[in-house]
Amino acid sequence: MKSRKNNSKKGKSSSFSKLSIFQPNKYKFKKSCPLSVKGAPKIDYKNIKLLKRYISENGKILPSRITNVSQKKAKGIILIN
Repeated sequence: MKSRKNNSKKGKSSSFSKLSIFQPNKYKFKKSCPLSVKGAPKIDYKNIKLLKRYISENGKILPSRITNVSQKKAKGIILIN
């Protein structure tokens, strides 16, 4: 009699399938704020080139997940604008 190989995935489970979207990602790393590092430029209403980098074409502030700016510094940009 020939032996059959069991190729079903019923008993097998990968570690990827066990992950949930609500579990914290252990590979995520914290990015530092570009305006808080040493030698960073001051936030000033006269520095238009710097402000354009963090404000959209419509005049809205870009989210911190895109720009990596801290909440405190983002509020400083709001007050200047």
